[in-house]
Amino acid sequence: MSKAIGLARTEDAGHSGVLLIGHGTRDSRGTQQFLELGERLVEAMRPIPTESALLEFQHPTIQEAWESLVRRGVRHIHVAPLLLFAAGHAKQDIPAEIERCRQLSPSVTFDQSRPLSRHSAIIELVTARLRECLQSTPNPDDQTAIVLVGRGNRDPCAQADMQVMTEVIRRRVPCGELTMAFYAMAKPSLPEVLDRLASTSRFNQIVIYPHLLFQGRLLEAIERQIQEAGMRHPGIGFMAAKHLGPDPSIAEAIRMRILQASAITAAECQ
Repeated sequence: MSKAIGLARTEDAGHSGVLLIGHGTRDSRGTQQFLELGERLVEAMRPIPTESALLEFQHPTIQEAWESLVRRGVRHIHVAPLLLFAAGHAKQDIPAEIERCRQLSPSVTFDQSRPLSRHSAIIELVTARLRECLQSTPNPDDQTAIVLVGRGNRDPCAQADMQVMTEVIRRRVPCGELTMAFYAMAKPSLPEVLDRLASTSRFNQIVIYPHLLFQGRLLEAIERQIQEAGMRHPGIGFMAAKHLGPDPSIAEAIRMRILQASAITAAECQ
């Protein structure tokens, strides 16, 4: 039996489809990782037609993927934003693009699932990334600090979501201190946090986990900030944990978000 069973009762697998929307990057490795995740979602949602699209920089665009689903006979589209937190892209940019698509095919209906946020699969994967990194070093837990760094956003809800996720992870990974930082647009910044931790006498190692989905310029910029911190504090060991990547658990989290949005749609139809 298909794992996709359970979508809104107002459509069936022959008339509904999934539109996965990623942010987009100019980095070819990041684009490839997104497309790899899209293929994982195709398998997870089978037999429901699934297309991938990018909001910026690359093809296929949202309109191209929408039109592809319509040509395949889809009449209700489950829009799945591949975003970690709810901010401008989820609240304004993607809905605006979907509305333009809907005007081109007004008979097609849609629902939109929530960003991944603190889905249990995300929490488990972040925890695994940190544990993998910590296992590679013999340093005692109380001499190691951990920093979860997000891309940063001016949206206070997204900032608060990052804070709550940090609190959840803190209870799962033993260390001397676990805190958060942002690359841009929010405080505290990553260099500020790294300098504060390195200036104490408590830690001889700092592990930085970049809370990013894919490879790209942002990840490279964070890695540069880590290298620069290492130059400022040569007596401290700085280690970068692996980012999320196109892990199968991400596809599962997206699938569950789609099911949740569909259940809400079905309830509203009643």
